[in-house]
Amino acid sequence: MAEPDPAVAAEVDRQLEVIRQGAVQLVGEEGLRARLAQAITEDRPLRIKLGMDPSAPDLHIGHTVTLEKLRAFQDLGHVPIFLVGDFTARIGDPTGKKKTRPALEPEQVAANAQTYVDQVSLVLDVDRAEVRFNSEWMGTMVPADFVRLCSHYTVARMLERDDFQKRYDAGEPISVHEFLYPLVQGYDSVALEADVELGGTDQTFNLLVGRDLQRAYGQAPQAVLTLDLLVGTDGSEKMSKSVGNGIGIRDAPEEIYGRAMSVSDELMTTWIRALSFGRWDALVASADGLARGEGRPVDLKHALARALVSRFHGDAAAEEAAAHFARVVQRGEVPEDVATLDVAQGEGGAGLLDAVVAAGMAKSNGEARRLVAQGAVRLDGERVRDAATRLGAGSYLLQVGKRRFVRLEVG
Repeated sequence: MAEPDPAVAAEVDRQLEVIRQGAVQLVGEEGLRARLAQAITEDRPLRIKLGMDPSAPDLHIGHTVTLEKLRAFQDLGHVPIFLVGDFTARIGDPTGKKKTRPALEPEQVAANAQTYVDQVSLVLDVDRAEVRFNSEWMGTMVPADFVRLCSHYTVARMLERDDFQKRYDAGEPISVHEFLYPLVQGYDSVALEADVELGGTDQTFNLLVGRDLQRAYGQAPQAVLTLDLLVGTDGSEKMSKSVGNGIGIRDAPEEIYGRAMSVSDELMTTWIRALSFGRWDALVASADGLARGEGRPVDLKHALARALVSRFHGDAAAEEAAAHFARVVQRGEVPEDVATLDVAQGEGGAGLLDAVVAAGMAKSNGEARRLVAQGAVRLDGERVRDAATRLGAGSYLLQVGKRRFVRLEVG
């Protein structure tokens, strides 16, 4: 056996050090080491897969944990593949769910998918990446192809998955189509001939299915790299826009700033370490200092809020968001640039709850009613006590929470 080239071996070690940074688990490291050596020797970049289902229109900062790792592979010279799961979104990922998820309509999936591609460009150099949709191959499969795919896995293996096992033991129904989800995600790795797949720790089972299916279809199994999930602003559940504890990367600068300022001190330091990616060394050092009793948590939280806004909107927007927070939240002043919303006056006036929803401050009348009950809704500075309030013709300053304002013109 020929001795390995020392220069190649050194480069493999360097790349593996970058790859391991922030990783929770790296499955198949020895195989990855061999692939890296071959890729360097033959000048053939590896194919690195990251899939996301467009189940909602917005990506949040939690998504950037794996996206930034994909960017790290890109910076090492490998081919990043951002896979939009437009087919799997129609199945619904059962991961962590206590009941069957409703399937999304194709039109909704298509609309969400397009926003994902646009947003990914904020992190990834999409001109040097592959952006793929798994409907490319799954949409052309015939029934015999699905039968063959399903033949490679057993029900017993599926029930090894923690969330399936819990539902089975509890007598909760598991629909057959839910078993298809990990198989389809795994087959994506076959179709893309992935060398590495990235994902959050909640995706470990699905990622390992990809390794098994690659073997079944005659391919070398991909390495699997998992990363921690980012806890949302509530400090308890993983970040999710549907849960309401997320910060969207397309959210307005003042919204990102304000929500970052609302998190606990403990969560703040966790976010700094998870989202740093070698760019926020000063913030990480300050977080370490805070653990030793040095510095003030509020100062570091402002620095984190600025850094988040700057990452997605630029430095100027970060400074404006900081000024907005100081003026509106800390000093209780009304913003200078309040948007205006025209509201039609129905019989007996315009409904307050309808206006809150129309202003985008709540997703439904039920949510708006809860905001009123919590004392979070004000009209012209006065807290609203009655959710049945109706507004006559005129101009009103609507405030929800500390940061959101809109001028209602009812007529």
